[in-house]
Amino acid sequence: MVEGGKASGGPPIGPALGPTGVNIFQVVTKINEVTQPFAGLKVPVKIIVNPNDKSFEIEVGTPPTSALILKEVGAAKGSGEPTTKIIGNLTIDQLKNVAKGKASDLSALTMKTAAMIISGTCGQMGVTIEGKTAKVFQAEVREGTWDTQLDEPLRE
Repeated sequence: MVEGGKASGGPPIGPALGPTGVNIFQVVTKINEVTQPFAGLKVPVKIIVNPNDKSFEIEVGTPPTSALILKEVGAAKGSGEPTTKIIGNLTIDQLKNVAKGKASDLSALTMKTAAMIISGTCGQMGVTIEGKTAKVFQAEVREGTWDTQLDEPLRE
């Protein structure tokens, strides 16, 4: 895991790549380039090195759902007591942004299903959705209250 746009040649990257003989500066530069859109968030990065010609590939995963939620609500960490201490509130548009950011990792095919998954994480963190607890929001989604706002594909 590296912070978006801020990888360095120090641990854990440098020591892991040293024995491979690959140019660490080039690897770090490429990592920073591809993770820049995730500035301020920790993202999983996989470095695949070809030992024969010292070429490399960088694969960037998506940040954890909790990190995307925290960024949207502007909080540093989740609540230690999510049922009694609320740390923030997501609007429906913010929830959709988080879902779109995690689309490649979610098993959901629709925005409605993704909203159910993301709201479950919100509930564990002490984050409400449109001022409602995750359970209330999920019940409303099942009842169709949010169909108009969530009637769109998750992936393009």
